[in-house]
Amino acid sequence: MKRFLLTGLAVLMLTQGFVFAQGAAETSKQDADGQYTMVTIPKLKCAWFIPYDVDSKKAGEEFGVEVYMQAPAAADEAQQVRLIEDSINQGVNALLVVPNDANSCVPAFKKARDKGIVVLTHESPNQPEADYDIEMIDNVKFGETAMDELAKLSGEKGEYCVFVGSLTVPAHNIWADAAIARQKAKYPNMRMVDSKFPVSEDRNASRQKTLELLTVHPNLKGVLAFGSQGGPGAGQALREKGLNDSVAVIGTTSPKEAASFLVDGAMDLCILWSSGDASYAMVYIAKMMLDGRQAEIKTGMEIPGIGSPTVNGMNILFNSPLIVDASNADQYSF
Repeated sequence: MKRFLLTGLAVLMLTQGFVFAQGAAETSKQDADGQYTMVTIPKLKCAWFIPYDVDSKKAGEEFGVEVYMQAPAAADEAQQVRLIEDSINQGVNALLVVPNDANSCVPAFKKARDKGIVVLTHESPNQPEADYDIEMIDNVKFGETAMDELAKLSGEKGEYCVFVGSLTVPAHNIWADAAIARQKAKYPNMRMVDSKFPVSEDRNASRQKTLELLTVHPNLKGVLAFGSQGGPGAGQALREKGLNDSVAVIGTTSPKEAASFLVDGAMDLCILWSSGDASYAMVYIAKMMLDGRQAEIKTGMEIPGIGSPTVNGMNILFNSPLIVDASNADQYSF
């Protein structure tokens, strides 16, 4: 009996020792690794999101976190959701996502938050199942400014069309709706043709739609393209038709990607912001949350090098638009 008790005690001590050692090993591993791990998942791999990658990694170095990017090859919502699911399974601490489709991301975001993963979005105001959405511009003013610029270029008259990435990208549609409302209120001699076209994240689709519209609406005077590929696609169509100087094109396209179109007049303006500023701010906010400092995320806070946003519910809002034309496009590296 005594021998049995001793054996049982030995087993218990060994088991407890193993658990203690395992816990110590896990603590040691946590101490050794130290850093939080964050993944940036933009809409697609393109020039627009190069700063998103570069500046998020810069923020990671400055704030002591590990950041890497996973990007879909195309603006495909299913591909993006798979990348989000893969990142959840890999055990990241934060997801920093620019959704292709706000609704399709919801189940994955819920799964992430249930596991204690911080979820931040960009270009997706009021995103369900995200902790915060970060915007570098006032969405309504951004759309209004784009329409004001198009009105100047078209002499405040004529037909125009509006492209968006998809009809379910919240930011694109807020900009488009604000631009359309601005036109109706301020520029009565302008008229939008048809409705919004969801082609602006696919250069060939926007090219084809522009060619089609030029045929159906030969008096088309403007293209307002909210989405990274809409401006270049429209510009390509104008080149093919020899109409560079006849139709105004404004796009939310990176200066580097738009440069050749701006130079030959196939595009007139880029109106945008820096995606890198957005990802830098996202890393900073995510680390605040992971450090238990969420109560400090409010209007009046300061993000180093970025500025002081307005915090409206889950939306963290800056107002830093850029307007780029042929004269200053070479000043930007993205």
